[in-house]
Amino acid sequence: MRTFAIGDIHGAHKALLQCLERSRFDYQKDHLIVLGDVCDGYPEVRQCIDELLKIERCDFIIGNHDQWALDWALRGYKPKIWISQGGDRTIASYDGGPMPKAHFDFLMSGKFWLELDRQVFVHGGFYPSIPLVKQTSHTLMWDRDLLDMARKSHSAGVKEKFGGFEDIFLGHTTTQMYGGVLPLHFCNIWDLDTGGGFSGKLTIMDVKTKEFWQSDPSHELYIGVPGR
Repeated sequence: MRTFAIGDIHGAHKALLQCLERSRFDYQKDHLIVLGDVCDGYPEVRQCIDELLKIERCDFIIGNHDQWALDWALRGYKPKIWISQGGDRTIASYDGGPMPKAHFDFLMSGKFWLELDRQVFVHGGFYPSIPLVKQTSHTLMWDRDLLDMARKSHSAGVKEKFGGFEDIFLGHTTTQMYGGVLPLHFCNIWDLDTGGGFSGKLTIMDVKTKEFWQSDPSHELYIGVPGR
């Protein structure tokens, strides 16, 4: 059994399929950890969750876009900021709603963080000096300071183990902000959001070997369809 982490999918089902195929992911034997933001962006959120539900061992880390989608599914809440960042395409993928129970249950099953064998998986980040169990959900979904701290330490030549963990895998902050579409590795932190929801690529990584595979650029898979 291999364990993989995958970055922000953002409704790009075609990219998801390419990552699973290129990594030779075994739906029955392998373990997939989704780093959040399955929802919003490209138009196939429904197909993405259908695909993830086929996987025998799939852990889902909830992202800020997934939380917005849940707020809509639970209460019909549709803030303008969500709609403008791809929420309209999530709603459209469900023909205006309601969301099927299996999909609602999948999103509700989301963890804010997961720790396995001294490796931590989180969507946004956290404060290294505070135990994970005491972090707020907002921090875990939205934080970008952890990645920035790691980048600055890396640039200064300091090999810091943030939080004392062997590896920290996160999404949320696209590597395109740093000028590329490859995973970023600063100190003990791996950023796997390589812009799959924009014009970049979706990335899946073997968390033990750090070998990774990528989809074609999402904007080439969805020609004429905007991402986030």
